[in-house]
Amino acid sequence: MQTVIDQFRLEIVRVRNLDAIYKILKIQTTVALELDDILRAELVMVVSALDLYIHEVTRIGMLDAYSNIRKRTSSLLKFQITLENVFSGISTHPDTNWLDIQIRTNHSYKSFQDPDKIADAIRLISDVKLWDEVGKLLSRPANEIKEQLKLISERRNKIAHEADLNPSVPGKRWPVDDKWVNEAINFIEQVVEGIHTLII
Repeated sequence: MQTVIDQFRLEIVRVRNLDAIYKILKIQTTVALELDDILRAELVMVVSALDLYIHEVTRIGMLDAYSNIRKRTSSLLKFQITLENVFSGISTHPDTNWLDIQIRTNHSYKSFQDPDKIADAIRLISDVKLWDEVGKLLSRPANEIKEQLKLISERRNKIAHEADLNPSVPGKRWPVDDKWVNEAINFIEQVVEGIHTLII
């Protein structure tokens, strides 16, 4: 689990490095140079770091549960496995490669950015009431945390899937500012650190 949070922290450093470039360029250039796309890239990267963290911590937690290192949750026990992988698992026990492949296959088409999907993933490895407990750690109501996460994810999706274009004003992008982006980065960092504290 340590390698997963370490990777997340490295991704946050990369995002903050990009923000440092944005700040330097903003000071040293004129308004003629459009820098907002750097902020958009920061938002996409930080949500990607969240998604990667959830994918990896869930995968490793599931493998640990299979190996009796972690408690098995009711959600884990309902995880669907193909017969091909069942037979592979039986023949190679205690090797976990077959399960690793199955988890990666099952989760390969999923994104863990929405709070409900994140909670579903975490239930595979922990019985913690995720958003209630994260809320306690952050001293904020669970529904407020979930709503902020949804807003950040929705904005990331506009950037990644719609070029951040405002459909009511053809050719214009939605405005973005560094204060909001930095708040989003800090928020996601706090959420992930909170999740990690709860599930290790």
